[in-house]
Amino acid sequence: MPEMNQGPPPVLRVCHVIHNLGRGGAERLLVELADVAPGVGIDLSVVALMALPDDGYASDLRDRGVEVRSLGLASRWDPRASRRLAREMARIDPDLIHAHLKHADMTVSAVARRIGIPWVSTLHVIEDEVGLVGRLKRSLGARARTRASVTIAVSAALADWYRETYPRASSRLRVLENGVAEPLPVSEVDRSEIRSSLGVGPGKVMAITIAIMRPKKGHDDLLDASILLAPEVPVSFVLAGSGPEEERLRNRAARLDLPEGRVVFAGFREDVDDLLAAADMVVHPTHADALPTALIHALGAARPIIASDVGGVREVVGDDTGILVSPGDPAELADAVETLVDDPDARRWMGKAGRERFDELFDSRVWVSRLRSLYDDVLSRPTKTKEGHR
Repeated sequence: MPEMNQGPPPVLRVCHVIHNLGRGGAERLLVELADVAPGVGIDLSVVALMALPDDGYASDLRDRGVEVRSLGLASRWDPRASRRLAREMARIDPDLIHAHLKHADMTVSAVARRIGIPWVSTLHVIEDEVGLVGRLKRSLGARARTRASVTIAVSAALADWYRETYPRASSRLRVLENGVAEPLPVSEVDRSEIRSSLGVGPGKVMAITIAIMRPKKGHDDLLDASILLAPEVPVSFVLAGSGPEEERLRNRAARLDLPEGRVVFAGFREDVDDLLAAADMVVHPTHADALPTALIHALGAARPIIASDVGGVREVVGDDTGILVSPGDPAELADAVETLVDDPDARRWMGKAGRERFDELFDSRVWVSRLRSLYDDVLSRPTKTKEGHR
C-alpha cells in the first residue's frame, strides 16, 4: 500500500527571549531561524529584555513576519524583568519558551516556573576566563538552567566544558549545532567588483577574517603573521567586522611596514555571503570559540579554512576542509596561509569537502528539523501547569 501523506506538522508557538537584539552572533541566529521555522511548523516570536537598538536585528525579524517585543529594561539586571516578561507571556501565550544567554535564562526561569510553560536554554559561549564577578554571574545562569527542560550546547566542546564546570546543572544537556542558510550564488562579475572595492588587486589571494574586533579573537596574531610573510607572497588579508578593538588594530596596522594591500579593514558588513564568494580562503585565528558561525558560512561557500584549534572549531572544520593551527602562534598561522596561497588545488578540494560537510551537518534546514524534534520531545513530557493558565 502507498504511504499516507502525513501533512504539515502541527504549529508550535515558540517565544525566544534574549537580552537584546543588537548585532551579535546569538542574535543573528534568530534571523537565520526565522527564515526556516515556518517550514517545520514553528510560529516564532521574540522578546528582548533591553530596548531595541536602531541598528539591530528587530527590523530583519519583522520583515520575516516575526512578532518582536521589548521589555524596555534599564539594564540586564533590572528587577522589573520577571514581572514584565510574565505580562508578555500571558499575551503571546506560547507553547514553549526558548532563552538565550544567562540574563534571559534567569528571567525565563523565574517566569516559566510560575506560569507552567516549559522552556529550553541555549548555551552559546565557553566562559572559561572570567573574574570573580563574572564567575558569580555565570553561576547564577547555571542555577537558572537547572529548571529548564533541556539546555542546548551548540558544540560538544561547549558541552564538555559545561559538564566539567557545572556537573549538577548538566543532567538535561543536549548538543545541537547551529545552522545557517545556504548562500545565494554570486556571479564572477560581482565577485570581481567586490574584490576591487576592497582593494584586492589582480593575482592576489584574498584571505578573509569575519569576526567582532574584541580581545581573544586573534586579530593581533593575524597582523603578526602578515609581518612574517615575505612581501612577494600574493595574499591580501581582509578583516571584516567592528568592535572595541577596531581603532587600535587599524592604528597598529598603519604603523607596520607592510606591502600595499596586505591588510584591508572592511568595517562592519552584513553581506557575509558576498564577501565569502569574493574570498579564496577564510582565516579565523581566535583564542576561544564555542561554534564560530563565520566558519559555518565558510563551509557553505565552499571556502577552505585556516583556524585555531580551540573550542568547537574542530567540530566545524573536520579533517579535510582546512588547516588547524595552535592559537596565539603567528608563525604557524603564517606557514598555513603560505601553504594554501601556493596550492590552489588544495584550496579547491578543501572547499568542496567543506560544502559537503555543510550540507550534511550545518544547513539551516537540517538544524531547524532537529530543533523541532527537540521541542516535540520537551512538549511530550508531563508539565505542571499553573491553575488558570490557558
